[in-house]
Amino acid sequence: MSESFEVPSPHEHHVEHAHRSGDRFAGKIAVMTAIMATVGAMLSYQAGSTESEAAMDKNNAAIKKTEASNQWNYYQAKSSRENLADLASHIPGLDAAHYTAEVQRYKADKEAARAKAEALEAQAQEWDEKSERVLHSHHRWAQAMMAIQMAISLAAITLLTRKEWLQKVSYGAGGVSVVLGVMAWLHL
Repeated sequence: MSESFEVPSPHEHHVEHAHRSGDRFAGKIAVMTAIMATVGAMLSYQAGSTESEAAMDKNNAAIKKTEASNQWNYYQAKSSRENLADLASHIPGLDAAHYTAEVQRYKADKEAARAKAEALEAQAQEWDEKSERVLHSHHRWAQAMMAIQMAISLAAITLLTRKEWLQKVSYGAGGVSVVLGVMAWLHL
């Protein structure tokens, strides 16, 4: 035969006792704690979302950097072939006109590769900058989350100690959290 036992925490016991006795102070703290927990859940979601976005942007930057590196390697190969064709155009007995035309073709290929590599480097820079902006926003969301967690902890201590000054500090920490959340939302 299995029996289950529920052991309420001191906080739950206090809230239940306060609820039965009509304690308005405890009721206000409980409602504010629930509101702060809801705000905390939203802040936590935004912090995680922006962290993922920053990582994806950084990944896109790395991809573009790799593509640019490949283009610079292609540029270098065309440059080497251009030099060899130029050398061949000066060797007696070889078709100089053919190798001179090859030099011109390699120069054109090289310029196209250079332009593409520079464009890819610019795209990589844009992704890096975007990642940094989003990461800054992530840090603001995380700071807001930390402040709301502190507010919730202070509210629990307020409920146990019944200190009204601590209630004001808890609400102040909740207010700081909201301000930080708005700053994150506005990308400040």
